[in-house]
Amino acid sequence: MTGLSRVKPSRMKPHRVSRVQQSRVQAASLPPAGLPGLDPAWSRLVDIVDADGMTRTFHVLDSWAGRAAGGASDDAEPVGTLLCVHGNPTWSYLWRRLVAAAPAGWRVIAPDHLGMGYSERIDRPRVLAQRVDDLGRLTDALGVTGAGRTGPVVTVAHDWGGIISLGWAAQHRAQLRGVVLTNTAVHQPETSKGPVLIRLAHQRLLNQVSCHWTPLFVRTTTSLTWPRLPRDVRDAFALPYDTAARRLPVSEFVADIPFADGHPSRPALDRIADGIAGLGVPALLLWGPRDPVFLEEHLRDLQERLPQADLHRYEKASHLLPEDAPEYLAAIEHWIAGLPLDASSAGVLPPASRAGSTLPSVLTELFARADDDGQAAVEVGGNRTDQVGISWAELAARVRNTAAGLAAAGVKPGDRVALLVPPSIDLTVALYSVWQAGGVIVVADKGLGLRGMGRALRSARIDHLIAATPGLLAAGPMRVPGTRIATGEVSGVLRRVARVGHTLPALARTGQDLPPAPESAADDEAAVVFTSGATGPAKGVLYRHRQLRAQLELIRATYGITGDDRIVAAFAPFALYGPALGVPSAVPATDVTKPGTLTAAALGDAAAAIEATVVFASPAALANVLATAAEVTPTQRAALGRVRLLMSAGAPVPAELLRRLAVLLPNAAMHTPYGMTEGLPLTDISLPEIEAAGNGDGVCVGRPLPGVDLRVAPLDSTGHPGSELTAEPGVTGEIWARAAHLKDRYDTLWVLEQAAAAHPGWHRTGDVGALDEQGRLWVQGRMVHVVSTAAGPVTPVGIEQRVQHRLGRNGSAAAGHDAAAGRPGVAVVGVGPVGTQQLVVVVAGPDGPLAPLELADQARSVAGHDVAAVLVMKQLPVDIRHNSKIDRVAVAQWADRQLSGS
Repeated sequence: MTGLSRVKPSRMKPHRVSRVQQSRVQAASLPPAGLPGLDPAWSRLVDIVDADGMTRTFHVLDSWAGRAAGGASDDAEPVGTLLCVHGNPTWSYLWRRLVAAAPAGWRVIAPDHLGMGYSERIDRPRVLAQRVDDLGRLTDALGVTGAGRTGPVVTVAHDWGGIISLGWAAQHRAQLRGVVLTNTAVHQPETSKGPVLIRLAHQRLLNQVSCHWTPLFVRTTTSLTWPRLPRDVRDAFALPYDTAARRLPVSEFVADIPFADGHPSRPALDRIADGIAGLGVPALLLWGPRDPVFLEEHLRDLQERLPQADLHRYEKASHLLPEDAPEYLAAIEHWIAGLPLDASSAGVLPPASRAGSTLPSVLTELFARADDDGQAAVEVGGNRTDQVGISWAELAARVRNTAAGLAAAGVKPGDRVALLVPPSIDLTVALYSVWQAGGVIVVADKGLGLRGMGRALRSARIDHLIAATPGLLAAGPMRVPGTRIATGEVSGVLRRVARVGHTLPALARTGQDLPPAPESAADDEAAVVFTSGATGPAKGVLYRHRQLRAQLELIRATYGITGDDRIVAAFAPFALYGPALGVPSAVPATDVTKPGTLTAAALGDAAAAIEATVVFASPAALANVLATAAEVTPTQRAALGRVRLLMSAGAPVPAELLRRLAVLLPNAAMHTPYGMTEGLPLTDISLPEIEAAGNGDGVCVGRPLPGVDLRVAPLDSTGHPGSELTAEPGVTGEIWARAAHLKDRYDTLWVLEQAAAAHPGWHRTGDVGALDEQGRLWVQGRMVHVVSTAAGPVTPVGIEQRVQHRLGRNGSAAAGHDAAAGRPGVAVVGVGPVGTQQLVVVVAGPDGPLAPLELADQARSVAGHDVAAVLVMKQLPVDIRHNSKIDRVAVAQWADRQLSGS
C-alpha cells in the first residue's frame, strides 16, 4: 500500500444530516509534507461505516504502509500490531517516533480519532462509547484480527486514549496480548475530583474560550513537556487545530469526560474501568511524575486495577511522556520481546500467591528475649548524662502492642509505610512494629533534600507515614500521601496542621487488648530503601524478608557476632540491626545522614553506654573522629579500647585512616566491607590484608564472602561492558554479583531493573574493576566515570591513587587526599567526545586552575597514561551522603570549562 491509499468498506445508504450539521463537516486529509519527524509514506485514509450507517474517514499512520512504499514485500506478515491511541488535543503525530522505530517485525498503527488530527470532522459530537466502537470498526477495516496478516495486538495509549484503548481491548480480548499505558487515567479515584486543568476546561464558558475559540488548550498541552519542545514540533501538534471550526471537536472531547455520575458517558466509563481487571494480560505502565494533569493517585488507581503491570517512572518526564522520554521506545521494544504471542499461552494471568516462610523472621531474636530485662537499645544525647534506654522485654512488648494497634488503624499486610524518624528507640519500635504488622517500610535519606525525598516517597506508593515532628511538618511540602502517624504525643495545633491521624503511644495502648498481628512470610516485601542519589536520581531498592534475613545471617557469620556483642552504629543501614541480630545497640549523638558530625567524644560516650564491642561507621565519620581525638576523656578512651571490631563502609577507606584509628581503638580488628544499597556486604578485607595486597590498579576490597559470586563484564574499546561474564584474573570490566541477600528488584523502575538483570540472578553493580590471581576484587571506579580515550578505556581510581601517593610523598602543597580531613584530593576525568576523550588530572589545592609545572610533571610521571592537562581545584566536590565519594561528573564539567576558556 502507498501513503495515499484508502481502504473502502461496503457502501451503505448515507445518513441525512441538517444544514447546520453539514456546516461543521470537513473531509479527512493527509498531513502536509515537512512536519518534523513525520514521513508522508506512513499516512493512509481509511473508510469505515459507523453504527449510524455513515461512512467515516480516518487518517491513520501505518508503519506497514511506509514499509510497502519503501519497496518491502506487501506479502510479509507482521509479528504483531501495536495499536496506538492518542488523547486530546494531540493526534497520531504523538506516535511518530514509535512508527519510525517500529520493533523488528511489528506493525504500528496510529489513527486520529474522528474529529481529531486529520481524520474527518463530523456532523455531531462523539461520545466515549462511539469512539470505542469507531476504533473497533477501524481495526476491522484494517484487517487487525489478532492473527494472520496482522498478528496479535498490543495497545499503546496516552491521556484519554487510555480508556478508549482499554474499551477496545475488552471487546477484542482474543486478539489482545498486552497493554501499554502512558500518562492516563481510567477512572477518578474517590480521593480525587479529577485533574484540575480538565475540570477548569469542563466549565462551559472556559471550555469555549480555552478549547474552541482560542488555541489556549491546544498550546498549553504542548507546553507540558520537560524540556520545552522545539517550536516546529509544537506547531506540528497544533496544526490540525488552526481554526475555531477545527477546534470544536477538542472542546467536545473535553465535555465528554464524565466527572459526574449523571454524565451520558459515565456508564461506558464505569463498564470499561470495571472490566480492566478481567483483561488478565501483561501490562506496562510508563509514567511521567511531573504531570500536572494525571497525578500519583491516578497512577495508583491504574496499579490497583492492573496489579500485574510492570512500571517504569521517568522522573524528569511530564504529561507528554512520548515527547519527554523518547527512550520509552526501547522500553516497549524490550517489553514486547518477552510477551507470549500465541493464543494458547496468553490466558488470564494467575493471581500472585503468598509463599510460606522457610526462614526465621527478622523479629525472631527480638521476641526470643521478650522476658529479658537487660538493655536492648540506648539513645545517647549530646550530654553524657542524657541517655534513654529500653530493655528487651519493654521493646518486645511495645513492638507487639504497636503492631496490633497499627493493624487496627488500617495498616494491612503489604501496605507501604514511610519512616521519617531519626535513629532512635522510636524508630526501632516503628520499624519492627511495621514489620510485625505485615507492612513494608520505606526509607529515604534526608540528605536527598525535601524535593528529592518527596519524589522518592511519592514514587514508592506510600499508604502511611510514621514521623517525628520535623517529618510531619515536611510531609505536606513534600506532598507525601497516606495516613499520618506521629511517633509521640502531639499538640492539637500540630495534629491539625500536619493532619495527624494517630500516635504510636495511643496505638500501643489500643494494641494491648488486641491479638498479635500475623507474622510475615519469607517472600513478603519488607523494605524499600532509596539509594543516595550520588550517581543520578535516588532509586528505590526493594527487599523481601528472606533477603534481609540472609543479610543478617551473613553479617553474623562473617564477623562472628554473638549475644555477648554490643554494637555502636553510626552508619544508617546498620543503626537498626541490633534487635534483629539479638544484640544490644546504641546510636551515638550524631546526625547519621551527615557523617562528618560524629566526634570521638560522641563515639566514646555511645561505646561506654553499652560497653560496646563492635563499631560500624562510614569513612567520613571516622575521619572526623580522628580529627577530634584530642577531646576524648579517659572514660571514653577506655570504652573505645574495649571495641574488638571496627567496620567501615560506604566509600573507599584509606589504609592510612585505619592505621591512625588504631590509636583510639587499639584492640579493634579493622575491616572494610564492600557493597552498596542493593547488596551489603559482598566482600570484606582487613587492614593486614590491605597492607599485604599493596598498591594496585584500584582499591582492593577483598575476596567474595561465602555465598557471594563475583564476575566482570569486560569493557570493549569504547568502554562499554560486553554481554559475557568472566572471573578471569586481570580483566577489567563492570562488576556483577550474585548472592541470596541481594535486592529483589528496583521499585517502579522496570527499565532499570531489566538492564540490571540481563543475567538472571545477578546484580549489575555499576562499578568497574577486576579480580586478581588470589580472587580478590579491585574496584577501579564507577562505569559512568570510565574515560573513553582513542587508545581505549581508562579507569580513574588507580591513577588517582598513584598521583595522590606521589604528591603526598613529595610534600606537595596540593597533596591530594588528606586522611585527617577524610576528603578526596585527586580526581581523574575525561574531557571531550566519547571515544576521543582526553585524560585530565584534577588536584585539590589552593592555587589554580593550571597546576604548577613541577606538580604537573609529578602527576604525569606516575599516571601511566597520556595526560592532556593537570589542573588544581580549590576543593573537589563530593556527594552529600557519604562526604567522601568524588563527584567526577561535576569535576569533568569544571575541567571542561577551564580548558575551553568559558
